[in-house]
Amino acid sequence: MTQSLVRPDFEIHPRITDPLLPDLLHPERQLWTPRELADLTRTVAGELTGSLRTILRFDEEQRWWARLALTDGVELWLLSWLPGQHTAPHDHGGAAGSFTVLQGELAEEYRYPGGPIRRRAHFAGDGIGFGAGRAHQVTGAGATPAASVHAYSPPLVPTREYQSLADVPAQIPALPVTLG
Repeated sequence: MTQSLVRPDFEIHPRITDPLLPDLLHPERQLWTPRELADLTRTVAGELTGSLRTILRFDEEQRWWARLALTDGVELWLLSWLPGQHTAPHDHGGAAGSFTVLQGELAEEYRYPGGPIRRRAHFAGDGIGFGAGRAHQVTGAGATPAASVHAYSPPLVPTREYQSLADVPAQIPALPVTLG
């Protein structure tokens, strides 16, 4: 007798056993709005804090990250930030995104094409959803380590880096999804 292999509707980090996460992933949803992504990261950061802290690591040499979940419509990440650690200025290749601060403080500089560069501080519990046309640079701020939960839809779209946010073009074209 042969067994058929059925592809699961989603992947979840093996150390997250809380039954809430599969319910939050909505594997039938192919494209998430910025508001839906913000609701997801806010709920995961608020309700799965214990599970996230068992996974969370800090690395003095580089920022640390772990993928928490992946469906056909969304990918979910946990990132850590020591004070001063930062991303390069980047966009998300045409994907919408969100992040919620789990602990600590993050500083963000962001820009929409053709708009001014803006700055914003995000503290534990703060979350934001953003559309596909946004570029930003995120930095661990404050005196203590920070951590954040991020989500992107569609998933597996590569980021595009810039030397500075001033280099963001008038339009951010979508990049193709990379297979995993």
